Amino acid sequence: MKSKKKQVFIVLWIAVIVLLGVLAIVVGSPGKSETVQETMRDAVLHETGQISLFGLKNVNPGLISGMVVTAILLVAAALIRIFAIPRFKMVPGRFQMLIEQAVGLFDNLAKNNSPWRHGFLGVYLFAVGTYIFVGTLFELIGVQVITVSGNPITLPAPLSDVNGAIAIGCLSYLVIMSGGIAGNGVKGIGKTLKEFSLPISMSFRLFGALLSGLLVTELVYYYVQLSVVLPVVIGVLFTLLHALIQTYVLTMLTALYYGEVSEPDHKEKVKKAKKAKKAA
Repeated sequence: MKSKKKQVFIVLWIAVIVLLGVLAIVVGSPGKSETVQETMRDAVLHETGQISLFGLKNVNPGLISGMVVTAILLVAAALIRIFAIPRFKMVPGRFQMLIEQAVGLFDNLAKNNSPWRHGFLGVYLFAVGTYIFVGTLFELIGVQVITVSGNPITLPAPLSDVNGAIAIGCLSYLVIMSGGIAGNGVKGIGKTLKEFSLPISMSFRLFGALLSGLLVTELVYYYVQLSVVLPVVIGVLFTLLHALIQTYVLTMLTALYYGEVSEPDHKEKVKKAKKAKKAA
């Protein structure tokens, strides 16, 4: 029985591959209005794809995406607080369990990496993790806007704009520094400043990872003849993968460094003494 299912599965895959090949021949290669270098450059710098912000200033589409995602999260948070949370029960339903699991995930991440000071850290990790995850998935919606040049454009993920990624990296660094100050006063600032390259690495790691999915999809659209099905599959897979990985990476790094700089000096000395005893 299992062998028959495997055979059917293999036959279906072969049929899909053949169908895609036939469609590639029928559809043909899409027209290229610009070179691949221009396509990649515009995806990074947005020189020709800017949007008017209420007629006041031309801005990158990533800024509009950030505003939309922020509005979505704020409205969702208000609705959950007003209508859902008052109805939570001792025996949770599916939605309540989902919310509790999400909150517990980031709260445990904060407690495990910073057991002596983790109240605000858990709140921040939940907020920034939710923003990264929802913001990355936002590009799958395919919201269309008109650029200043009159051409339609799909709003990208907010953090695929280097400015958004730098803002998140610097904000996380300031949160880490606040933990150092709360735990060790002025000495905490010195501890945090030792990791002077941290905001740069966090920002560009986030920016590079999210931008890579966008660029790969652009290349597939540009070179592959089958520009109807394949880019959709690749775009969804890259987006989902980056949403999960980048949310975990940035929150884990923030929690880890926050725990290091906020650790009280006397506890650090006790740890070193225990290590010395074990080594002896």
